[in-house]
Amino acid sequence: MVRLCVNGARGSADGAVVPLSPGAVADSVAEAVAAGATDVHVHPKTPCGRDTLSPRVLAATLEAIGGHVPASVPVGVTTGAWAEPDPAARVARIRSWTVLPDHASVNWHEPGAEETAAALMERGVGVEAGIWSGTDGAARFLRSPLGPQVLRVLAEITDTDPATAPGSARALLAALGRAHGRSVLLHGEDGGAWPVLRLAGRLGLATRIGLEDTLVLPDGHRAASNAELIDAGLREWTSARRKGA
Repeated sequence: MVRLCVNGARGSADGAVVPLSPGAVADSVAEAVAAGATDVHVHPKTPCGRDTLSPRVLAATLEAIGGHVPASVPVGVTTGAWAEPDPAARVARIRSWTVLPDHASVNWHEPGAEETAAALMERGVGVEAGIWSGTDGAARFLRSPLGPQVLRVLAEITDTDPATAPGSARALLAALGRAHGRSVLLHGEDGGAWPVLRLAGRLGLATRIGLEDTLVLPDGHRAASNAELIDAGLREWTSARRKGA
């Protein structure tokens, strides 16, 4: 699986290519799905471009995407603490959602991760355990009674040095061990995005690519769209997987 990560915490300062409004997000997702993306992760944005868990904004974003892509393509959202720092308020937001995503990521190193995951599960939303390198997320996740119930693990490599990011990825995967028997999606960011994507291919793991993780193509040129990144990502991941088989 090569997932599209649409926009992340990026904003207008990252260029007009990054989709922010529900309409722009939906158009970008449709183009990327046509290019081969089979799953979607998006950060709904306020009109000023800030990540939010607002039920109104979430509904507008999910409904816009739903009008452009087949229902068979799962769509997930973030629950990052930067979108709602207070854990109790974050849970209240989730309980107020009127339109539900297929899945949502929960960063296990953040305060309130267990409560956030439990609230999502109560609503029937699949939970993706976000485990960031350089944090205690892996240890906390392995101790969690909710670990066996998550949909999958998102192993996120925060090391952006292309030379060392693959090593950081291997270290995080070793720390996760069997990861409660959950499947793992491995990805990097910025300078580490492409090296870690290739490693995911060699290891036979799912991965993701998109403007959240990188603004450039493997050759260093600026990406014109999420679809262009997905097209390149599929080629790089497939090639690496063949070499690793």
